[in-house]
Amino acid sequence: MDTISLIGMISIFTAGITIAIGSLGPAFGEARAVVQALSSIAQQPDEAATITRTLFVGLAMIESTAIYCFVVSMILIFANPFWDYVTATAGG
Repeated sequence: MDTISLIGMISIFTAGITIAIGSLGPAFGEARAVVQALSSIAQQPDEAATITRTLFVGLAMIESTAIYCFVVSMILIFANPFWDYVTATAGG
């Protein structure tokens, strides 16, 4: 197995693991945040606006983690610096 194939294989595997963990973690975090917010709204309906606003800010921050993981996996697949270096070295 040559170096180019090995780098391609590791890049695809790492991108898959990154997107798998990067989507599962935020999904569980968002579910937990929504459950806790709904429980809090049920206990204190007068504070629903404040709890909802805080929930949306928290959900946006949690979702940014998934977006970062997506970006990293896309970089690994389409703009991997190791791949570019090896192909440039092998090509000339």
